[in-house]
Amino acid sequence: MSTHARNRLNDDFSNPVRLSIMGSLTAADEADFKSLKEALGISDSVLSRHLSALEEKGYVQIRKGFVGKRPRTWAKLSTEGRTAFAEHVQALKEITGIA
Repeated sequence: MSTHARNRLNDDFSNPVRLSIMGSLTAADEADFKSLKEALGISDSVLSRHLSALEEKGYVQIRKGFVGKRPRTWAKLSTEGRTAFAEHVQALKEITGIA
């Protein structure tokens, strides 16, 4: 079996939107849906779909609540998500020679 770093890449992060979500959430303790959507330049439906998929895998935690009378959604990385993404990034660094 090959020990090449490509074998440690996480397929759940191969989609550019999911990679971007994980990267954005790595830099913040928590991000609200609107800010995340604007930072990534994607639509509500695209962000919602990818956040749901990441939440299903246990990488992201979603919290819903209200600010005043307006509903809000926040996302943050789970401990497992933070670890899995760090391992994925490390494998990318090794593949590209940055590590």
